[in-house]
Amino acid sequence: MRTSEIRVRQFQQALHRFQEALVLPIDPVVRDACIQRFEFTFETAWKSIQADAFAEGAECTSPRDCLRTASRLGVLDFQETQWLKMVEDRNRTSHTYDEETAEEIYKALPEYAVLLRTLLEKLKGRERQRQVEEGGVDTGLEPGK
Repeated sequence: MRTSEIRVRQFQQALHRFQEALVLPIDPVVRDACIQRFEFTFETAWKSIQADAFAEGAECTSPRDCLRTASRLGVLDFQETQWLKMVEDRNRTSHTYDEETAEEIYKALPEYAVLLRTLLEKLKGRERQRQVEEGGVDTGLEPGK
C-alpha cells in the first residue's frame, strides 16, 4: 500500500470521527472534543496532501506550503478565504486557548468539515486514478465513504 493511500485512509477515518463529534449536543466537553478532532483531522489532511504531492513528483513541508501545492495541483482553491481561516484557526488552537476563542472556532467547524470532506473526495479520486494508471488492485477508497 502506497504512503499516499495510507494517508488518505487516515484522513478519512479522522474526518469521520470529527463529523461524529460535530452532531453531538453541545456542552464544553463536546466543544473541546470537536476542536481536538478538528486539529487531528487538519493534521491528517495536510499530510495526505503532502503524500499526494510526493506521488505526483512535487514536495511540500508545512501545512500552508502543502495547501499551496494542492492548489497548484488543482486539488483545492487555496485562495478561498475559508482555507486561510482554517489554517489560522488551527494555529490558534495550538497556541492560545480561552473560552471566547474556543467558541469562535467551534462555530466555524461545520464549514471546515465541508471543506475537508471536499478535499478528501478529491484526494480519493486522485488515488483511484493513480491505481488505475498503475493497473493495481482496488484501493477500497470509494467516493462518499
